[in-house]
Amino acid sequence: MQELVRQALAILRGIWNYRWQGLIAAWVVGLVAAVVVFRIPDQYEASARIYVDTQSILKPLMSGLTVQPNVEQQISMLSRTLISRPNIEKLIRMADLDLSEGSAVEQEDLIQRLTKDIQIRNTGRDNLYSLVYRDRESEKAKRVIQSLVSIFVESSLGASRKDTDSAKTFLNDQIKQYEQKLEEAEARLKEFKLRNIEMQPDDGKSATSRLSEASAALQQAQLELREAENARDAVKAQLAEEKRNAEAGTGHAAADDAALGISTPELDARIDAQKRNLDTLQQRFTDQHPEVIITKRLIRELEEQKKKEMAELRKSAQAAAAVNPAAGGNVAVQELSRMLAAAEVQVASLRTRVGEFQGRLAQARSGLKLAPQIEAEAAQLNRDYDVYKKNYEDLVARRQSAIMSGELEVASGVADFRLIDPPRVAPEPVAPNRLLLLLGALGVALAAGLGVAFAGSQLRPVYNDAIELRTKTGLPLLGVVSMVLSDEDRRRERKMTLRFLGASGGLVGLYALGIVAVALLAQRAAAA
Repeated sequence: MQELVRQALAILRGIWNYRWQGLIAAWVVGLVAAVVVFRIPDQYEASARIYVDTQSILKPLMSGLTVQPNVEQQISMLSRTLISRPNIEKLIRMADLDLSEGSAVEQEDLIQRLTKDIQIRNTGRDNLYSLVYRDRESEKAKRVIQSLVSIFVESSLGASRKDTDSAKTFLNDQIKQYEQKLEEAEARLKEFKLRNIEMQPDDGKSATSRLSEASAALQQAQLELREAENARDAVKAQLAEEKRNAEAGTGHAAADDAALGISTPELDARIDAQKRNLDTLQQRFTDQHPEVIITKRLIRELEEQKKKEMAELRKSAQAAAAVNPAAGGNVAVQELSRMLAAAEVQVASLRTRVGEFQGRLAQARSGLKLAPQIEAEAAQLNRDYDVYKKNYEDLVARRQSAIMSGELEVASGVADFRLIDPPRVAPEPVAPNRLLLLLGALGVALAAGLGVAFAGSQLRPVYNDAIELRTKTGLPLLGVVSMVLSDEDRRRERKMTLRFLGASGGLVGLYALGIVAVALLAQRAAAA
């Protein structure tokens, strides 16, 4: 600790030895710094505050029908990209700043200076922006802020309309392309249908389904034809029996029924068909099988129905014979002949139907070989057409949405720009702060003086005691010769010290007067 104190005292003694050189340097630096401080031009600050209202009653009402852009993001991006070279060049023309700047170099310097000095600040609240610019001339600063406010508003509207127009142009181009693709797909589909018009079903069923339906229809028609033929054969046999009975004149009950025209050919044909069906079932199943039981019950019911109808027909025939006995035999034959003719007509109709279904089945079988290829080609064409149609309809809907969005922006505006604080300039300069600058200049001057004195002490050192001399040289010290000052030397030394203190105090006092003067001028200007 003592060593550090001794070294510090040695340094201070060295600085004291070069105090006058340091004082001169302090005065020079102080005067130059004071002149520089007072030569710095005043800076006037112009500012304006803008509130961007992005809320509109039309936007929630049109939600889902129009494209709702992120207005807050657009405004935030605009505030960050507003200070660009094209906007600065436009600002220079609007504020008439290019009148005083002639050469290209000066113009470039002006652009660089404005880009650096113009500030756009977000005040921390929702969509509230502050535009700030400083300049030596208050009117010029105000013109710059006014022009910047206009550019801020115009840029947002122009950018939004440009985006809408670009979207419309892109959608129109895409719609034209998809119209052409849709027309080509429709032409290919039409050509395919015309080329395969015979293979195209009206109901849209596959070839396999059509083949199954044709086969089922043919089987049903063949079954009906067999039933009709059996009924015709039964009528034909009954008619022949009636004719034999009429000729033989037998007295049996069957002959009497035939003579009276009593017969049930339809029920007989149905009973015969069921009996044949029963024989077939009994060959396959036992008597306890459900189908065998049902068939037997059906035969019993048909026989009972036949008995009832025969009884009624006998009563009717007997009544008719009592009235006209001579016409009994002719009525039975005539009725059976009529029924036979009807059965023949029905058989012919069913044969025609069977032939038609056979032709359809053959056609379906021949088309079944080409059906997979045709169906695959049709599916591909329909899939391409459906994709193009869907994309086309979506693009048309989006274009209409873009048109409505543009009209909505024209009607309500992207955002409402409200000028909260119009462009204004503070009557007093906001910079420089000469009080702080003078204090700083005084500190720089004193530091310069100390630095010069310290540098002199290091360049031309003087040893003030024997210990320092012995330490620095490393030589043995034999003795020390002290200098005895006379009274005249002490008075002269005291005068020099007072002069030094006076000169140092003068520098500080001069700066103090300057600071007081600046403060008074600022107070007077504020009061005015």
